[in-house]
Amino acid sequence: MVAIMTRMYTAPGHPAPARRPVRQLLAASVGNAVEWYDWYAYTFLATYIADQIFPKSADDSLVPLLSTFAVFAVGFFMRPVGGLLMGAIADRRGRRTALTVTILLMGGSSLLVGLTPTYATAGLLAPVVLVLARLLQGLSVGGEFAASTTFLVESAGPGRRGLFSSFQYVSTTAGQLLASGIAALLVDTLSDEAMNGWGWRAPFVLGALLSLVGFWIRQGAQETRSAEQRQAPRPGLFEALRRHPRESLRIAGITAGGTIAYYTWTSYLPTYAELNAGVEKSDALLAGTLSLAFFALLQPLGGLLSDRFGRRPLLLFFGFGFALLCVPLLHAVRDSFAVLLLVSCAGMVLLTGFTSISAAVNAEVFPPRVRAAGIGFPYSLTVALFGGTAPYVGTLFKDLGHSGLFPWYVAVLCLASSVVYLRLPETAHTELRR
Repeated sequence: MVAIMTRMYTAPGHPAPARRPVRQLLAASVGNAVEWYDWYAYTFLATYIADQIFPKSADDSLVPLLSTFAVFAVGFFMRPVGGLLMGAIADRRGRRTALTVTILLMGGSSLLVGLTPTYATAGLLAPVVLVLARLLQGLSVGGEFAASTTFLVESAGPGRRGLFSSFQYVSTTAGQLLASGIAALLVDTLSDEAMNGWGWRAPFVLGALLSLVGFWIRQGAQETRSAEQRQAPRPGLFEALRRHPRESLRIAGITAGGTIAYYTWTSYLPTYAELNAGVEKSDALLAGTLSLAFFALLQPLGGLLSDRFGRRPLLLFFGFGFALLCVPLLHAVRDSFAVLLLVSCAGMVLLTGFTSISAAVNAEVFPPRVRAAGIGFPYSLTVALFGGTAPYVGTLFKDLGHSGLFPWYVAVLCLASSVVYLRLPETAHTELRR
């Protein structure tokens, strides 16, 4: 039966749909979850790392400078480089090869963080090692989206690209929740002395071990490039940007509103509630955790709806929904756990219109020859410019005494992306270019 269905759905010269769809989903999803677990573990444990690697009492004036560089520049702004380089590897050497490289990079960088010496024992070498580890993490995360997006969508059978696409954010959220849970467990069970000594290192060593599991799963995945692609001349590093500038700009337009909304609702909203409504930190974090779990459950539903009704209706639901409701939703936040949870979940419903299908939408923009690199660079650059800066822009507005402007900033970007969505051709029911 499987063989008959494969022959029915495979056009001449095209690769067969994945014979092991569960293995393909696991290869992309487990690896992606591990990648984001390692990334978010650094975020949740940043204060412990700073105390040990970037102490305020350090004599060397380079230490605070390296701290800023490690947290901001290396963190987000290496991601576009990773998107370009790992995307090029995916287009030149294969999607599975790129996925293997990214997870080994993340595992190695996670282990490097866990083994970083303290400033007290190694001096300036300690922050330099951590900057190097964070650089590798940025490269890995930037490349992961390009490679796993392409791999997921190309692995999907007919009429299932949206569903497969949705697992991009299911796994991302799973990694975030795992990192948050392990960090919270360690903080609650260990003494301050233990946390500052070895406790903060444990999640990164665990991340390195989990990367080996992801590596093993990805080794058994099926390559999704066609035979023609593998035999064709390899594309240049900047070929996607040079030959497809309009498509590159389209990826940026698709992503701008989605990334600012995503990072606002999944990362900054608890802080926003604390700063602007006086919500207790514990309540804000609990509401954020519950809404993230709810968000993960919504993703497959969004993917299925897009396979049935198309990509544009969901994108417009997200874009215009956020443009109209972002300001009243954020202004509705007050010192109430129930209200904050309701606002968080309402935003997650709207956000699903973007996140559940962004992988499919992006993959459907570019031809297969440059699909991974074409997605990777403009997507990661847009995330760095708008998504990664969302918490800092929100805090800046607060510091300037204009906190009410931040919701308008998010709404305007979502409205701008909605204009792009209106002009997108509907691709849900067309065959993916192979």
